[in-house]
Amino acid sequence: MLCEIQQHTRQLSKNMSYGKEVQMGRMDRIILAGVVLLLGLALAPRGAAPATEAGELKVTIHEWDVPTKGAHPHDPAVGPGDTLWFTEQMANKLGSLDTRSGAFKEYPLKVEDSGPHGLVADRDGNIWFTGNFKGYIGKLDPRTGVVSEYKIPDPKGEDPHTAVFDSQGMLWFTLQVANMVGRLDPRTGKIDLKKVPTENSHPYGIAINSKGTPIFCEFATNKMAKIDPQSMEIAEFPLPEGTRPRRMAIDAADRVYFTDYSEGHLGRLDMASGAVKMWASPGGAKSAPYGIAITPDGMVWYSESGVKPNTIVRFDPKTESFARASIPSGGGTVRNMAATSDGRVYIACSGVNKVGVVEPAR
Repeated sequence: MLCEIQQHTRQLSKNMSYGKEVQMGRMDRIILAGVVLLLGLALAPRGAAPATEAGELKVTIHEWDVPTKGAHPHDPAVGPGDTLWFTEQMANKLGSLDTRSGAFKEYPLKVEDSGPHGLVADRDGNIWFTGNFKGYIGKLDPRTGVVSEYKIPDPKGEDPHTAVFDSQGMLWFTLQVANMVGRLDPRTGKIDLKKVPTENSHPYGIAINSKGTPIFCEFATNKMAKIDPQSMEIAEFPLPEGTRPRRMAIDAADRVYFTDYSEGHLGRLDMASGAVKMWASPGGAKSAPYGIAITPDGMVWYSESGVKPNTIVRFDPKTESFARASIPSGGGTVRNMAATSDGRVYIACSGVNKVGVVEPAR
């Protein structure tokens, strides 16, 4: 067991790829939180997750080097005109890529060592992001380059993580180590926070269903949860023992798909009934499924970060069949994905400093 924990800890440091420019006090807290989390993963009951057979995934994967070396691109997002936006966590920048021309633009942030993590575009084309190292939500106006900051009001809320807009224009976000979910009203700048009932649950991936309800993963537990958009009351939903949901996506029928990072599954939760179904990922129990997205045709896409090279996996819910392909660069851990309206998938490959587009065969 100790050997396994040490192995996970080494992998954490490798996958994070953080540089010396990060303030060590903050870095120590990140590593400590990661070790505590990985201890929980190592101690979680592990069932056998035999590899599922997968067909050949017919896609073209285009990759581009991020201009700033060591930028550690973390999350991708779809911006106006299907521009690929991404956070440069270790370069303290946001970046954008015109996937047609290959032209990059980079936008330095004002707050030093912000650690930009998650990002999402609003209706007006502004790019909102989480300042994961400095406890704030930021807004970039790409037309002017002006960045506005919204400080988290509670000093314990130091690590905003993943962000998403609801249909009313409210920004919802998770705070992982702080164990909170937040709501920001862009019209007023007011931020409300809600503590998650389960201690040390590590709120992680978040998405909004068709009813406007935010759903999120509790990565350090075997639970998913929803938060009422008015009262901010939280209800939790149990998953099979040992499951550790990391990222999630919601389909047109409001079924919640999630990646089980600990035991190598793709999972689906029906929140109306509480029913859960799990499929073993093609890479097996140690495949560490991570970033996930659903394209308009209902196909579920995710990456296996525990296999080398990392893979792109497509799951067809109608046939319950898998297909997969290797990422040419190796991937270096695909932490999140974003689906475009025309069925492509944007990825950020942190460890190899690239961003990419997965284009299905037509």
